[in-house]
Order: sequence, then structure tokens, then C-alpha cells
Amino acid sequence: VQLQASGGGLVQAGDSLRLSCADSGRTYSPSTMGWFRQAPGKEREFVAAIRRSGTTIYYAASVRGRFTISKDNAKNTWYLQMNSLKSTDTAVYYCAATSSNLIMSSMPTAGWYDYWGQGTLVTVSS
Repeated sequence: VQLQASGGGLVQAGDSLRLSCADSGRTYSPSTMGWFRQAPGKEREFVAAIRRSGTTIYYAASVRGRFTISKDNAKNTWYLQMNSLKSTDTAVYYCAATSSNLIMSSMPTAGWYDYWGQGTLVTVSS
């Protein structure tokens, strides 16, 4: 399994971006898919996660109401729609996946995820 994240770039504050993630072989069907980010000089932090069934979605408080995680099960691809971007959203964004159906309280824990993408840089200028 090789997850590939894409869609990052340089935008201005208030703009939008959509990140995508999928297994390069398009064969892996994760049960829980997520996004994390790591800003310069900071630890990696949870952003959002979703179950394949769509029954459980969880967002970090810092992005709730601005970011939307979604998925396309037919394509084994998941997305992070980021609106109203702020300079504080500047980070490398990593997608992650696991074959486990994570409960909401477990979703923010990086250790529960089996596979990680290489990261895509999002830079928001103010």
C-alpha cells in the first residue's frame, strides 16, 4: 500500500484548497481514513477522519466548520476540502488510513493508522 496525497499549494488567506489521497495501486480499501498535519517546528496533529461507511466523522476543533472530509468508496479515494484558509493552516498535510473501524475517540491518535502518505505542503499567505 502506498498512499499518495495531492492538492497542496500556495494560496492566500480566505482561499480554498482540496486535498486528495488514494492508494497508488487503487486496491486498498481502508475502513477509516484521515488527515493529519504538521506545521514547521510543531508536532503532527490530527485534522479529520471518516469511516468508510460514513457513519462516523470527526474534526479537530481548529478546523471544524471550515474543513470537510469526504470519500469516494468506488475510487478508494478520500478528500479534504479546506475553506476559509488561515495562515495557521500552513503545514504539511498527511493522509492516513487503517483497516480498523476506529471509534471517534481513537481517530485523533496517529498510532492507530497503518499507512501514511508522503505529505503535501499547504502554504497560506496572509
